[in-house]
Formats: sequence, C-alpha cells, structure tokens
Amino acid sequence: MSLMKRLFAVRSVDSIVRDLESAPPLKRVLTARSLTAIGLGSTIGTGIFILTGTVAANHAGPALTLALLIAAVGSGFAAICYAEFAAMIPVSGSAYTYSYATLGEAIAWIIGWNLSLEYLMSASAVAVGWSAYVVNLLGDWGIHIPEALANAPVQKGDGWRLALTGAIINVPAILIVLALGWVCYVGVRESST
Repeated sequence: MSLMKRLFAVRSVDSIVRDLESAPPLKRVLTARSLTAIGLGSTIGTGIFILTGTVAANHAGPALTLALLIAAVGSGFAAICYAEFAAMIPVSGSAYTYSYATLGEAIAWIIGWNLSLEYLMSASAVAVGWSAYVVNLLGDWGIHIPEALANAPVQKGDGWRLALTGAIINVPAILIVLALGWVCYVGVRESST
C-alpha cells in the first residue's frame, strides 16, 4: 500500500463500533444539568462578564448585541456538528473518530492534535484570567505580589509583534493549574476505586 493510501485510509463505522463493544464500557455519569454547569463554569471562569464590558466600552459599543448574536449562531452551528458526530458514530473520540471514519488517518491525526492544542491554549487563558482574579483578591487583603511574578514575560504588542514585559513568570497561574490538576487527580483516583 502506498504512503498516500495509508495516510488517508479510513475505518468503517462498523469496525469502530465493534472495537468499542470489545472494550470496557465508559459509564455515562454526567447529566444534562452537570454538563450545563460545566459549560457555564467554563464561560464564567474565562471572564465573560469582564471581557464583554471591555469590548462594549472600547470596540463594539452598542453593536455588541449583534456581535454576541453572530457568535451564538456560530456556536450553535458547532453544537449541531458535534451532535451529528455523536449521532453518526456513537463512540468516544469526538471529532477525531469522525474524521478517522470519513477523511482518513492523517486528517484525524491533525484534528486530534489541533484539539489538544485548543485545550492547552484555552486552559492557559483560563489560568491567566484566574491569576488576575487571585492577584486582585490578594491585593484587596493587603498582600501584593510583585509584577515580575504575576505576569507573563511576553505579551502581544502592536499588530503581530510580541513585547517583553520585564516579568519572569506568572506564579499564581502555575499554582492554580497545579491545584486544579491535583483536584482532578484525586477525583479520578477516588472514582476509580
């Protein structure tokens, strides 16, 4: 088999479902309420209320309503696509499994790594946002963290340029990631026993 045929080889939906049936089943423990809570927590955790005010004041003004409506339509289309994935191939694996069955292994590999990069970038953005909350909260309590230890060493400058901030590392963001990672570890360990 040539390299191109191997890269774009697809698996049938039946073989994917058969593999799932032979594997130990995953328990479905998340309800619609818990999934909604996770979604709302993610949205609030990234600073949707702060960002909305900033965008309204500095960029969109009254057109913010229209911008949010357009974003909601785009999000709705993405949700419909994921619902189609789940209905067509009812196994775990999300967009990776769907693309493996329809577009081939190489495209599935790219999509899988893009999803991993997406989760990494969004987790880092949330950690930086929470870091700002923690620094402000500690400042209200009279505890001041030096700027060099509470900001990223590089930030976006004009256009596509990066600007050095003089900071060393964002310690609160690192501590938040470590704390939440520990909570996830303990939760997984508890649920596995």
